[in-house]
Amino acid sequence: MIAVTGRAALLAALGSLPVGIWDPSWTGLLAVNTPLALACACDAALAAPVRRLGLTRSGDTSVRLGDTADITLTVSNPSSRPLRAHLRDAWPPSSWQPGTEITASRHHITIPPGERRRITTHLRPTRRGDHRADRVTIRSYGPLRLVARQGTHKVSWTVRSLPPFTSRKHLPAKLARLRELDGRTSALTRGEGTEFDSLREYVPGDDTRSIDWRATARHSAVAVRTWRPERDRHILLVLDTGRTAAARVGDTPRLDAAMDAALLLAALASRAGDRVDLLAYDRRVRALVQGRTARDVLPALVDAMASLEPELIETDARGLTATALRTARRRSLIVLLTTLDPAPVEEGLLPVLPQLTQRHSVLIASVADPHIARMATARGTTAGVYEAAAAAQAQTERHRTAEQLRRHGVTIVDAMPQDLPAALADAYLTLKAAGRL
Repeated sequence: MIAVTGRAALLAALGSLPVGIWDPSWTGLLAVNTPLALACACDAALAAPVRRLGLTRSGDTSVRLGDTADITLTVSNPSSRPLRAHLRDAWPPSSWQPGTEITASRHHITIPPGERRRITTHLRPTRRGDHRADRVTIRSYGPLRLVARQGTHKVSWTVRSLPPFTSRKHLPAKLARLRELDGRTSALTRGEGTEFDSLREYVPGDDTRSIDWRATARHSAVAVRTWRPERDRHILLVLDTGRTAAARVGDTPRLDAAMDAALLLAALASRAGDRVDLLAYDRRVRALVQGRTARDVLPALVDAMASLEPELIETDARGLTATALRTARRRSLIVLLTTLDPAPVEEGLLPVLPQLTQRHSVLIASVADPHIARMATARGTTAGVYEAAAAAQAQTERHRTAEQLRRHGVTIVDAMPQDLPAALADAYLTLKAAGRL
């Protein structure tokens, strides 16, 4: 496609203006515009052809939400004419921060004949999921820049935007607490949730109940047993991706806050020697991660969560329970990240909950709404008092729902989005120390 530039239009207007003032006639217009038309034809002939250009991509294929991905586009000019061009590398709008897409996607390039150049497009996604490159549009100019040849190329590339995992800042503190009850600091007395670790020589002050008399008889020194928290337990993280996960709490959807908490728990549990699986469900399985090693589980979870989006449908609690039971064949800790809103729990989860609690330990983690907490403190105006009353009623109903679940033996973690990851990790460590996994 040939495009006339603003420079050619400006020259035509400037040339036609004197003719229109002093000698308005077709002859005058032709005398001015014929040379301009010839110049445009020569300019178009000297512009490098667009369709013959070679384009390839390289660079990042994944990036954490909020970070920058660098995508390199290599443009080869096989023609005998230099390429002077404007290039637009089109991506979905969510690939950039609002207001930056124009400057980030447009480039000016000059490529001599037979050479190639690399240009870099910086993406900074604002949404999780796969971002696929659209068309590359190139406008090649002649030396006079009167006309341009324009064409598009399809150069496929996909960048996966991963969950940001902002709660990883809590991991060092939780690992320090884990080491306090882990085998690195073995205990001399056996308690709930512990298993035999090793034997060592008795020293004054050790509990005599820890003496292993059989081992002592085989050796010349008195041997005592040491214990450590039980390992190789199974943790099943269940993400509810139904309509309640789409509600925004603070600046993010409830599902994103639940993912962040799940990632911190997975990182902690894998370091503790436990096996972690993931199930995302609403009316069908949206993601399933099973059988990963401690080294591979976190990258696998992050990759599986990247493309998850809430579905605007009611979660099938019966189907979720059946799928969780099929996934967790042996006794496990099932961590269900869902809502504590009364209607979904009382109508959907409570009737089928005994099927889970009969075979497994169940922990329900829910994201509380900061807006309701702010409403509860509103005072001073009539509207504020009504808001506080409505918030108090909502909180009372939420607490009543939590108590119903606790009566079924369920551990409840209900916290604000920024507090939920640490609270969930603490609940896991408490259960592990008590031997309830």
